[in-house]
Amino acid sequence: MPFKKTKSDAADALVLEWVLQVKNYKLNLDRNRCAGCQICTLACPRQAITTQKQPKQSDEPTKKAKVDIDLEKCNFCGICDVTCPYGAVKVIQNGSHDLAVLTKESYPQLIRDITVDTRRCDKECDECVTACPLSLITISKVGYDGQPVNDLSGLSPLAKRRVQVTLDIQKQYCPTCRACEFKCSSGAIKVKKCFEGKLAVDTEKCPPGCHECVDVCPITGTLTLDSKAKVVTAEQTCTFCGACKNVCPKPEALTVHRTKIFHTPVHSGAWNKTLERLTSPSDAVKEFKAQAAKTRRELVLHRFEVEEMKKK
Repeated sequence: MPFKKTKSDAADALVLEWVLQVKNYKLNLDRNRCAGCQICTLACPRQAITTQKQPKQSDEPTKKAKVDIDLEKCNFCGICDVTCPYGAVKVIQNGSHDLAVLTKESYPQLIRDITVDTRRCDKECDECVTACPLSLITISKVGYDGQPVNDLSGLSPLAKRRVQVTLDIQKQYCPTCRACEFKCSSGAIKVKKCFEGKLAVDTEKCPPGCHECVDVCPITGTLTLDSKAKVVTAEQTCTFCGACKNVCPKPEALTVHRTKIFHTPVHSGAWNKTLERLTSPSDAVKEFKAQAAKTRRELVLHRFEVEEMKKK
């Protein structure tokens, strides 16, 4: 048992800590990055994480749901860390971010498949920077002399062509909404979502004048209001995190259904149960069958390779 357990909850961070004889565990939830979504609550195998809708003032926008973690239930396994699409949770052991669930390959990592070809970038374009709803993209430009370039207007056509563009994306915090890809006119950015799914709003069931889901959606433009004050969805930029679902006063009016999760290979019963909770039992079965078919193909190919080697 830990010698000491502490929990501190501030406006910008929730910190849990265990102090043992030879180990020290710390969990830090960055409330500024946290979207108040459903992912960590569903992923947690000990049901230690909960979300609570915040009180709303009539003249203020709706606040995102507040995430809380039960210190008595949490065992600092790190599953919330590796599953959070916004990178809001960090679990540290003895000052290191090496998580046992990853090193032992008992749990997968989300695949944030983001590629950038800066050769295709317009030298004067920075639309991806303004398009990112989480401010995760920065652009730097360097001239042929190696000096930073802030203003291209005074450069000659030759000097402008020689400018090298570097685009940096903080991938560990990126939920792969694809907003930057859709805004990039040159096609320099390609993003594959780590969560696929379906988002639907039944406006007939929405309370009149309600736009709480629009207020809390972390991806600007995914949920908007039309001229009749009805909620309109843009599924192509939705991360299917469920932050909107957590504040919706009429749960039957809003549906978030995750159908597929792109992750690194894993063979674990813990992940199988998490996959069912994050998607659905039927969608989880689809992945299990696909993985089984892949394993069978690999076994058959290996057998053919062995037979060929015997002939030599």
